[in-house]
Amino acid sequence: MAHTFGVDLRGIIDLLSHHLYSSPRVYARELLQNAVDAITARRALQPDAPGEVVIEPIESAGGTLRISDTGIGLTEREVHDLLSTLGRTSKRDDLGFARQGFLGQFGVGLLSAFLVAERISLTSRSARGGPAVRWTADATGSYEVEVDDSARAEVGTTIELVPHRDSEHWLEKDVVRALVTEYGELLPVTVRIDHEVVTLGELPWLDDAAAYGERVLGVAPFDAIPVEVPAVGLRGVAYVLPRGVHPGARQSHRVYLKRMLVGDAIEGLLPEWAYFVRCVVDSTSLRPTASRESLYQDETLLAVREELGRQVRDWLVRLDATSPERTRALLDAHHLGIKSLARVDDDMLRLVERWLPFETTDGPQSLRQFRRRHGTVAYVPDVDEFRQLAPVAHAQGMGLVDAGYAYDVEIMERLVALDGPTAARRVAPGEVLAALDDPDPELDRALRTRLDQAREVLERHDCEAVPRDFDPGSLPALLVTNVEAERRRDAKQTGEDADPLWAELLGSLAEPSSDAAQRLVLNCRNPLVRRLTQLNDPALVELTVESLYVHALLQARRPMRPKDTAALNRSFLELLDRAVGEDR
Repeated sequence: MAHTFGVDLRGIIDLLSHHLYSSPRVYARELLQNAVDAITARRALQPDAPGEVVIEPIESAGGTLRISDTGIGLTEREVHDLLSTLGRTSKRDDLGFARQGFLGQFGVGLLSAFLVAERISLTSRSARGGPAVRWTADATGSYEVEVDDSARAEVGTTIELVPHRDSEHWLEKDVVRALVTEYGELLPVTVRIDHEVVTLGELPWLDDAAAYGERVLGVAPFDAIPVEVPAVGLRGVAYVLPRGVHPGARQSHRVYLKRMLVGDAIEGLLPEWAYFVRCVVDSTSLRPTASRESLYQDETLLAVREELGRQVRDWLVRLDATSPERTRALLDAHHLGIKSLARVDDDMLRLVERWLPFETTDGPQSLRQFRRRHGTVAYVPDVDEFRQLAPVAHAQGMGLVDAGYAYDVEIMERLVALDGPTAARRVAPGEVLAALDDPDPELDRALRTRLDQAREVLERHDCEAVPRDFDPGSLPALLVTNVEAERRRDAKQTGEDADPLWAELLGSLAEPSSDAAQRLVLNCRNPLVRRLTQLNDPALVELTVESLYVHALLQARRPMRPKDTAALNRSFLELLDRAVGEDR
């Protein structure tokens, strides 16, 4: 035996009016939507019909808010079918109130008034003929319908709201004016609050996009880009922010649907890389969610996002071709977003190559400038490693680029993909070391003798010392990671914690070398390193070598392990103790 669902209307009203919408303020938008839809429906029958909505806020305690429209109105049958039956979409279509061409639909939207009202009264006369009808409902879920031919003489609808005792402020004039202006100032009908017209009539950004952008953003935009997607009836402006924002910042776009505000913090309208752009758009076909406070994430929105992203990208290309100074200013403010796009877009890659300054051993300069001088972009993918190697590489005449920031390595790889393997290459620390000179043989032998005395100290830090002769002479030592040795050490450590079979496999990868994970490159041109060869006290030799290691570690800005911190404290205190002792 088939059964029908029992519906608790009072519970449905509570669900819709208190859980579907985010704030009571949306009641104003829903009432405006219903009024505009009614006018749209009437003009389909009578193209010359008036289009006006009049709102009368409450004036004093115990008063009511009244909103009247010159729309198509409702017959008694339509009142029952549209206002008092939930989920009857097919019936709405049969009566001419399908969603296409309308902002919302009668019924669910009207129930949002229960956010602020304890009773709703609707009086309507239909353009199709028949007497006026009065529909009255309260928050308990009950309603009454009566025919009252004297209730309204003209075609249209009047809704009256009796507020909850604690919601009267939502229906007062100042609040109602602010809400109606926010949601409905662009509507294509005349909206009055008492005798004051609040609608603008035209889209404000068509006259002065920059001024409107400053009003919306609170700051003058860097530029205003007209955008249009005819397939969904979208037109508007994409505003480029004048200063940088965090790439993780939420995109907040102002979106209108058939000139009714959906929201001013709508997400997903632009690709993620365009985080520095804010849009103000109106569309006739984008699909809102049930609450009409955000956009439905469907294929249409995805296509719009791609098309708007393309238009912003085309603007960037035009800016690069026509205004180099503004292009540089834009990159200074929004380089991360443009670098992100450059990973997949050739034109954006060329823009970055021409204008974006990178840190290099020759000072800040663009990749194109660097390539003109050095031929190949030799880059280091770690900021601290670059800062450590840069003075040494510069002194030897080697050009290096710091590629340790977001998207840098991917941009270098993209250059190689477009221009060939000579366009860019990654430089390992060992390559810089290979360019350093060997020290004088006699000095080298004396220094290695002292390093043999400090072997235990160096092994304690998994480090080996290598004498070299290089500029600048003010740098006593350079600490370089032995990448292969570090990889083998990591594999060995992992193997010790793994099951026997996996440990055996990793062990085969780690054998047979026992190279230290770090190399302490001592500069034989440095006076301190030279004096190390003259020391006769083994304890002082160990102390000096460990101090040089700690200094090089700090210069490399690497994380300090507990034993490194202990070495720092020990070497400092022992050197201080020796200095104080000698003074005595």
